Amino acid sequence: MQEKNKKYQLSIINYQLFFVSLHPNLITDDMKHLHFLFILAVAACLTACHVHESHSYQAGTVIRDTLQGTPCCVYLPYRYASRCSEEQTPFPVLYLHHGMFGNEDDWTAKGRLVEIMDSLLHLQQVREMVIIMPDNCPSRDSWQAEHDNATTGAWERNFPAFMAEAEAKYHISSLPACRAIAGLSMGGFHSYHVSHHLAGQFGYVGLFSPYLANPDAPEYADRDNEVRTQLASRPLYWIGIGSEDFLYEGVQEYRRWLELNHLEYTYYESAGGHDWPNWQDYITRFLPLLF
Repeated sequence: MQEKNKKYQLSIINYQLFFVSLHPNLITDDMKHLHFLFILAVAACLTACHVHESHSYQAGTVIRDTLQGTPCCVYLPYRYASRCSEEQTPFPVLYLHHGMFGNEDDWTAKGRLVEIMDSLLHLQQVREMVIIMPDNCPSRDSWQAEHDNATTGAWERNFPAFMAEAEAKYHISSLPACRAIAGLSMGGFHSYHVSHHLAGQFGYVGLFSPYLANPDAPEYADRDNEVRTQLASRPLYWIGIGSEDFLYEGVQEYRRWLELNHLEYTYYESAGGHDWPNWQDYITRFLPLLF
């Protein structure tokens, strides 16, 4: 049984590597959807295969918490409690942000993060990590009100205290090499600005369909110099965008600036627009690159 399961896992891994290697222009929306369904099915299939083995598949858990007054969902891998009790090395951590008109539940309810993470863990394609999903831009009554609330610089200004409370409460690392930040749309905006405002404190940055504006607030005033300082330490700087996304041109302008300044980054362009099938695709590609 174990030998058969090893061959089965190898076939799945080979398929995953094949899909990730495809040129984005060859990947249709239907293919992305089928690939995502495949990832979700892996956990169920492997659970059935391993039901009689000593190391059966176990899923991670999501708990609710409040850090610095901000509601959060926190993904904990299934070995979290045992590693805490044994005082083992702290887990790496990903701070994962949602977009406008979303909340702390978006990545688990719409992005299916738990299923993706558990499946990739079972395929041994990612490291165990804690994922903290804050409500980084609470919803308002209108687009303009939410936009204005999200771009005051308050989130960037308060993020060091937010991280400090998270690190005091959870068994997570404070080392830049074990710390990642990512987000979609307005969450990409926050991840973008937090990461350069705290240059050198994140080894991994993921910007998914990011809103790359530079509003008039002190936290954004020295963006260019801070990004140069940030990327001088050579973090993984991953940008994903759909060719039909309404933020596409802003991302291309930013890419031109990065290249003009000889700053390294990783770019992935998919088909489609500003939607969850793309963001599920991006997080599935981004997670295996961490730590």
